[in-house]
Amino acid sequence: MATRAVPGHWEGDLLTGARNGSAVGTLVERTTRLVLLARMDGTDAVSAYRGFTKKLRHVPAPLRKTLTYDRGKEMAEHARLAHRLSIQVFFADPHAPWQRGTNENTKGLLRQYLPKGTDLSGYTQRELNAIAYRLNTRPRKCLNVATPLEV
Repeated sequence: MATRAVPGHWEGDLLTGARNGSAVGTLVERTTRLVLLARMDGTDAVSAYRGFTKKLRHVPAPLRKTLTYDRGKEMAEHARLAHRLSIQVFFADPHAPWQRGTNENTKGLLRQYLPKGTDLSGYTQRELNAIAYRLNTRPRKCLNVATPLEV
C-alpha cells in the first residue's frame, strides 16, 4: 500500500462546515487521487456511515480494498461499513495527519469550493458531484500532469 501501486486503497474524513454543525464526507483513492464527496445529514457516526456507504457501494469491489480514517467519533460505525461493503477499515495514529496525506491535501483543494465557515448542509449531492468532477478532471503534478479520471 505504501508504494501506491495498487488501486483500491481509500482515505476518508469529514470536511466540517460552520461551527462544526454540518459536514461533507471526503473519500480519496490513494493511487489515482480520485475524489468522491458524500452529502451528510449531520456530523455524527450514523450520518458518516450512510454517506460513505452510499458513495462507496458504487465503486467496484476490486477497487474497494481498504479505507483509512482518523480516530474521530464520527467513525464509530466503521464495523458496519466494513461488513456492508466488504472493505477493511484502518485508523491512522492519533495526531498523525500525514498518515492520510492524500485526504489532507484534497481537503485543502476542496476549500477552494467549500470555504471554511460555510454551512455545508445546503449543498445537494448533485452539487458535490460537480465539485468532485472538477477535482477529478484537474491535472495533478503527482500524476505526471494526468487527471485522476485519466489515471
